[in-house]
This record gives sequence, C-alpha cells and structure tokens, in this order.
Amino acid sequence: MNHAPTGRLIGVSLGPGDPGLITRAAWEQLQRRDAVWVYPARSGKTPSYAWDIVRRAGVQPPDEHALLLFPMTHDAEKLATAWLKAAHTVLPWLQAGQDVLFLVEGDASTYATFGHLARTVRGLDEQVAVQVIAGVNSFTAACADLNLPFSEQDDTVAIVPAAYGLSAVDRLLDDFDTLVLMKIKPLLDDLLDWLERRGLLQGAHFVERVGATDERRLSGADMLALRGSKVSYLSLLIVKNTHRVRGERIKGCLKKSSPVPATVEENA
Repeated sequence: MNHAPTGRLIGVSLGPGDPGLITRAAWEQLQRRDAVWVYPARSGKTPSYAWDIVRRAGVQPPDEHALLLFPMTHDAEKLATAWLKAAHTVLPWLQAGQDVLFLVEGDASTYATFGHLARTVRGLDEQVAVQVIAGVNSFTAACADLNLPFSEQDDTVAIVPAAYGLSAVDRLLDDFDTLVLMKIKPLLDDLLDWLERRGLLQGAHFVERVGATDERRLSGADMLALRGSKVSYLSLLIVKNTHRVRGERIKGCLKKSSPVPATVEENA
C-alpha cells in the first residue's frame, strides 16, 4: 500500500533581525502561498522575534500560520512536553502533504529551536522530510556591524552559552583568540567584573538585538555602564583575547609534487 507523500518541514533562517539579511533562498520560501508558517515564542505573552522580522520585511503571511511555544527552561520534562505539543501541531499539515515553514531568527542550525522540533516530528513520523535553509548568525552580523573581523588567519574561536559559568569561560582563554558568549543576560554583571579582572575590556564588545531597529552596541570601558541594568535575552559578548600565546602551528599542508612520469614516446 502506497502512502501519500508528506510535506516537508523547512527551517527558514531569517538572519539576526535586519530584513536585509534574509537570504535569497529564504525570501523565495516566504513568497509561497501554498505552505504553512509556524514561528516560535517563549510564552504566550512574549511576541515572536521571527514573526517580527518577516513583518518588518513587508512579507504577508499565508492564510494558515501558527505560533509555537518553546519555554525558556532547563527542565527536561517541560521541554519535552512543549516539543511534543509543537510537533503534534504541525504534523497534520505535513501528513496532508503541505510544507510547513518554521521561521527562526539567526540560523536554524545554531542554538535554534528548529532542531528540537524536527527531531520530535521525525520521531512521530519518519517519512517527514526535513530541510534547513542556512542563515546569517547573530555573532557574524555583530562583527560586521562593529567592523571587526570574526576570525583571521589561524585564529581559534569558541562559541559558548554563558550559562556554563565564569569558570568554564575562563578556562577557554588559553586556547582561543575570540570568545563569543551567548545568552549573557543572567551573568552580565559577573562577566563585566571578569573582563575587568582579566584585562580584556579593551577587546570586548556588547551587542544587543543585532539587526533590530533598537540594536545597541557598547565596547570597551563603555560597557561598564551596563552594570545593574536589564538587557535583552538577544544579547551577546564578543571578546578578543589579545593576551593569548599561540603554540606552534603546522606551516603548509601541501605535499611536494611527485615527478611527472616520462611518456611512452620519451622512453622509446
């Protein structure tokens, strides 16, 4: 017995906030009228940032669209329940043969909720095809706004949720030239103290809601004005570690060319 083909679950990456950073591939998906849109929010009282990006881009939603709740918690049971509920919301559309576009800020493969949804949906129906459209990350967009190279030559880079704590971040300094600290809101004051203590303020940059109309950027000692203030969840720190001592690096990876063998004519 042949089953009708299912629709595709497509992670449509929208970039960090500036509608101009929506890729051509993502834009083409947003023009479709035959697909369903779904978009994440942390709660029913919190607007969806992904939805805000497409609205500012002037894109009209299709007739069918839905908000999916992905709560901000480390409680594994609550997360699993939310992912399952979201999967059951989109599955009927997919099984009816409709494509479902999951709108996500930044890149759908980088600290995004899309991966959780895709795995849960596939767990319910392995016939569902999943596609990801790559997007611009918040940290590369932030570096572009700051006119700051993200990495050069043999630079090493670490991208770390600040929730791992100062001790974990501190251990990375010996091995990385650039640290990108994500989700810094709960630890901001501690991070500012740490930057001062380690002599890293001069090479550090705070960026809040990169690409949005209310983007905010502070660098160096100016960041100290943030102490005691509330910042958006969509905030990050880029730290250039000018004190790092690099170890020996392998110079060149190309093997020497072997001599070209003589032709039959030359050997005749």
